Amino acid sequence: MNNETCLFCQIVNNQTTANILYRDQQVTAFRDAHPAGPTHLLIVPNKHIESLNDIQDEEESLIGYMFSVARKLAAKEGVDQSGYRLVVNTRADGGQTVFHLHLHLIGGRRMHWPPG
Repeated sequence: MNNETCLFCQIVNNQTTANILYRDQQVTAFRDAHPAGPTHLLIVPNKHIESLNDIQDEEESLIGYMFSVARKLAAKEGVDQSGYRLVVNTRADGGQTVFHLHLHLIGGRRMHWPPG
């Protein structure tokens, strides 16, 4: 998939609508259209990167930055004290359905283990 047909690239580029909660030069965060909990946000790099497997050495700091944004959004959403889960699905067998790297922030309910 290229970035013209990528749903998340379209959201980043304002070519389709989403409930955007945060945007800066590196990432965009928005509510998941099919939430797995009361709070379910997606944090995506603005640059199209297909999956975690496709991160280049010079992009490694982006992963840490995505987690930093997630921490701030968890506090803003009020789930930082009760707890939340961060998930990165990689490739089809890992559960990735949109092939643009993204971090799920899920909270507002008790998480169970193992996850499905």
